[in-house]
Amino acid sequence: MLEADKFAVKEQVKFLKSSQSYEIFDGDNGELIGTAQEVIGGLNKTLRWVISKALMPTRFEIREKPDDALLFVIRRGAYIFRSRVEVLNADGELIGFFRSKILTIGGGFHVYDKNGKHFAEVKGNLIGFNYRIRTPDKEVELGTVKKKWGGMARELFSSADSYLVDISDELRDQPVAKMLTLATALAIDMIFKSESRGGIGGFGGE
Repeated sequence: MLEADKFAVKEQVKFLKSSQSYEIFDGDNGELIGTAQEVIGGLNKTLRWVISKALMPTRFEIREKPDDALLFVIRRGAYIFRSRVEVLNADGELIGFFRSKILTIGGGFHVYDKNGKHFAEVKGNLIGFNYRIRTPDKEVELGTVKKKWGGMARELFSSADSYLVDISDELRDQPVAKMLTLATALAIDMIFKSESRGGIGGFGGE
């Protein structure tokens, strides 16, 4: 899956869903190359009907086609004001983590590698779904995430999202950095956008 440089991510529509799932396509040829599935326990699913899921712990498994082999995991523990989201490889080893900005109007989050080095910063806007992933000095753009509209009816009757992830040529031969950048893009919708809807802090700008 990491051979691709562009990804189209489509949220799966489920009635009264208690967990999220996504399909990941090659952004150039439309081939299905992976999935992202939220994996949570029965108690967690039950509590989500009475407690905002934005406050609950969560775990997403990203698997690649055709054999559904585990590629990496995105997980977050329970939190109140500021979340830490970790990215683990298939062997369960930490490769990086995200920290949301706390109590800001614009919001946003920072990306760190496994050693705590500041790897990237995510900046977006509060109106659309357009984000830029840049190095901390803002000199190099590592990737972009843009909303892909699925038609007026889809937007009116479903909260499902589709969006495009474009990873910079700077990371073409850096699989770990590419994995972390893809995880960053997925976390925008899977976790941080849900936190924003849950009314905790904000998300989008610097």
